Amino acid sequence: MRVCFVMAGLPHYFTLILNKMVSDYGTEVVLIKPSQKSKAVGSGVKEDSSNIKFRLVELAEYKTWYGKAFFKDLIPALQEIKPDIIVMSAWPYFLQLILNPFFYRRLRRVGAKLICRDIPFNISYWGKSKEYYYSGHNLTEDLNTNGKTLIGYLYFWLITCIRRMYLPLADAHINYFDEARLITGSYGVPQEKIFIAANSPDTDELLSAYENVMKQPDILPSNPNRLIHVGRLVKWKRVDMLIQSVKDLKDELSDIELVIVGFGPEEESLKELTERLNLSNDVRFVGGVYDSLTLGRYLHNSSVYVLGGMGGLSINDAMCFAKPVICSVADGTEKRLVQDGYNGYYFENGDQKSLNSTIRKLLKDPDKIKIFGDNSLKTIKEKVNIHTVLREYDAAFRYVLQH
Repeated sequence: MRVCFVMAGLPHYFTLILNKMVSDYGTEVVLIKPSQKSKAVGSGVKEDSSNIKFRLVELAEYKTWYGKAFFKDLIPALQEIKPDIIVMSAWPYFLQLILNPFFYRRLRRVGAKLICRDIPFNISYWGKSKEYYYSGHNLTEDLNTNGKTLIGYLYFWLITCIRRMYLPLADAHINYFDEARLITGSYGVPQEKIFIAANSPDTDELLSAYENVMKQPDILPSNPNRLIHVGRLVKWKRVDMLIQSVKDLKDELSDIELVIVGFGPEEESLKELTERLNLSNDVRFVGGVYDSLTLGRYLHNSSVYVLGGMGGLSINDAMCFAKPVICSVADGTEKRLVQDGYNGYYFENGDQKSLNSTIRKLLKDPDKIKIFGDNSLKTIKEKVNIHTVLREYDAAFRYVLQH
């Protein structure tokens, strides 16, 4: 079975997933991505094409007439690769299936089954675009809701209509969270074509690193009130709220501390906020950390993982190192990972007082920190890990080949 992924980039965690797909399932994998960093890749996303076990094809991007990026010579490349299955990221690439009237026919002539890979996030239910748009939930990394204007709504409605046309064209869908069955299904996609593969890093590597971390000296001085955040420093991660929590809780928890792992366009403004709040000794910026052992050492020497805004694989990372999680309901991927009162707590999205209260409640209960951390590790081992993700991908592959 030869599977060709068509993606805007190659995040470091996905390299490990594709490598495992090759080694554990014997799938022949080819990845097509832009030859230069695509505008469709978020700020601060680390890409990694080293030590790959699959074929990598890089194609130049061009700007389409409708303003989105697409690949030059994609069809000739696919004709040369001869894949059995094409897995293409929905946004913005599936627009080409509708807005270029000749492309879809040429794509089908390649002879491969087509799978749509999507979260889906910032997508309304079909028929609910007006309510969703004016709710302000359609956020960008800059926390921009794109306004609430009539023109903005008409654009959102038009994209929703185009989505209604292109989603049913795929032979199957691989989505990241359970509600996607309902969202994608509302666009006319049969339930049997929708597969849920909760996003995951290489948990085998992280769990192995966890065992090694236990043998390492502490990377930070002991502090039972140390919080940690891991992720790109962009606005919708709401790291500013975490810094504000340290300020607000300082009188009650004098040794409260926040470790921030990551980099991104908001780094300088977050450092300025730290200075302005006189928290230079209480908030520690350590930059981007991508090797599992070092990341694990920072997590191991922290008590609670806290996510102020939009989610990511950092929740999985923290749970692999037996950390309880505080987060809000964001893009939906967190719902499979965090069970309120079992391995963490949810706070009300965007509410500083709710975040402060939740942090206070957990830090003042060391026994619960230990119990929640153990439950996080159990969830990774038993429910959400790289093997459950790969099994779902494989199920989708086998479905399209049999139908």
